[in-house]
Amino acid sequence: MNKTQQRTDRLTQALRDAGVRITRQRAALLGVLAEADDHPDAVELHRRVEAVVPGISISTVYRTLTALEGQGVILRHQFEGAPARFEHAEAAHHDHMIDVDTGEVVEFCSDRIEKLQAELAAELGYEIVRHRMELYVRKKPCENGTA
Repeated sequence: MNKTQQRTDRLTQALRDAGVRITRQRAALLGVLAEADDHPDAVELHRRVEAVVPGISISTVYRTLTALEGQGVILRHQFEGAPARFEHAEAAHHDHMIDVDTGEVVEFCSDRIEKLQAELAAELGYEIVRHRMELYVRKKPCENGTA
């Protein structure tokens, strides 16, 4: 079974566990969401599903995302100045850089940053329970004046 099918099955089961009926529109949304390796917002997900199943309402997308988030299978990110974006909860811990000019979200992992955060918390008498790091970035211009 491939990754997309595993995700679809996991998302489907999460909706069933939440008592949500799996309609044709919701099944299409789950398929689109399972294929997403980016951080789409609800409007973008609606656009993608609409191409597969015309007539799906944006409210169905929002209600389904809320149910999936409640079941812990997707994560909602509220990046500064932008609509909520979503990603699969199964991903290993990572942080995000958000390009303030394009809205692009870049995932990154840094053992050095993770170690430094733990050291800082310990120095202050704490242990980290969970954390999220968001860096808001802009491409640096090249020496010749282009990005």
